[in-house]
Amino acid sequence: MNARNQPSTNPSVSNHRTNPLVDNHGRTITYLRLAITDRCNLRCAYCMGEEGVDSVGHGQTLSYEELTRLVRWFVASGVTKVRITGGEPLVRRGCIDFMRILKEEVGVEELFLTTNGVETARFLPELVAMGLAGINLSLDTLDPGRFELITRRNYFDRVFLTLEESLQYGIPLKINSVVAAWTTDDEIRQLASLIKERNLTLRFIEHMPFSGKDGPFVPSSEGLLHRLQRLLPGMTELEQSTISTARLFWLPGARGTLGIIEGHSRKFCGSCNKVRITPQGMLKACLYDHGVLDLRALLRNGCSDSELGERVTHCLGNRFGDGRLAEQSCGHHTEPSMASIGG
Repeated sequence: MNARNQPSTNPSVSNHRTNPLVDNHGRTITYLRLAITDRCNLRCAYCMGEEGVDSVGHGQTLSYEELTRLVRWFVASGVTKVRITGGEPLVRRGCIDFMRILKEEVGVEELFLTTNGVETARFLPELVAMGLAGINLSLDTLDPGRFELITRRNYFDRVFLTLEESLQYGIPLKINSVVAAWTTDDEIRQLASLIKERNLTLRFIEHMPFSGKDGPFVPSSEGLLHRLQRLLPGMTELEQSTISTARLFWLPGARGTLGIIEGHSRKFCGSCNKVRITPQGMLKACLYDHGVLDLRALLRNGCSDSELGERVTHCLGNRFGDGRLAEQSCGHHTEPSMASIGG
C-alpha cells in the first residue's frame, strides 16, 4: 500500500455522536455501502462487458484516508452497519488493513464484506480476527463450465473454497445468486441444495439493469418469486424483525435459509435504511439515482465537518420516495455497470 492510500490513524472527524440521519420520508439511515474500487477480477455478463468497464484513475478514486474520514462521520451520525464492496474490494491493495482500521479504530459496529470469492480464502483468518460480521459471496451457478461462461473466468474452485472455508471459520455467510434470463431451472435447484446441509442464507437476486451496456433492459417474463415457488415447493415465508432487502423463506428439510431480493421490482424501498458511496466518492441516496453529492470534491476542497454534514443532510432531505422515481429522474439510455456503482 503506497503512502497516498495508507489508512489514516489520525481521525479528522470526531466519533462524538450527532443527530441521526433521517430522510424526508422518515427513514433513518443506519447502513452505508462503501465501494472502494471499480476494478474486478471477473467479467460477469450481467455486470460488465467482456473487456470490463473503463476504470477510473487512482487519483479519481477516494484514498483510504478520505474513506476513513467519511466512515467516521457516518458512524458519528448513527450508521452502525458498513459493507465494503466494489468491484471486487480485495483487488485493491491494503483493503484488509483498511477494514481493520474501520473496525478497531473507527468503531464500526457491524462490518461486512461483499466479495466474488476469488482471492478471499487466504484472508479469512484476518477477517475472523478483526471481528467481521459476515460475508456476502457472489455465486450464480454450481456448474464450473457455466461459471466460466457467466464470469468469463475459470475460478470456480477458488470461489467454492471460499464458501466452504468461510463456514468452517464460522463466518456468517450469504450467497448472492443473480437470476438472469439464461439461468436454468436446474441451476436454481442445484443452488438451493446448498442450504440443505449448510447453515447459510442463499439469496436469489432479480437481474437488474446495471450491466454497463447500451440499450434497454429487458426483465424476465416470469417473476422471481413465482419461478422459485414453481421450482422449490414448500417455500414458507419467515417473519423478520429487522430491516432487510431480502424476503426470507424456509424450505422443508433445509438447514439454511432461502432469500429473494426483488431489487428491480423495488419491493423494499419503503423501509430503505442505506446510502452508497461509489469509488469516485459520489453519494448515492438510491441505487437508481445518478448520485446526489460529490463527496470527493467536498473533501479535496477542504470542507469542514459541519459543511460535510450540512450537505449530506440536505441531500437526504430531498430523497426520492422509491427507486422508480429515482430512475425516472435520470433518464439514462446506457445501463451503468454495477461495478462502477458499488454492488
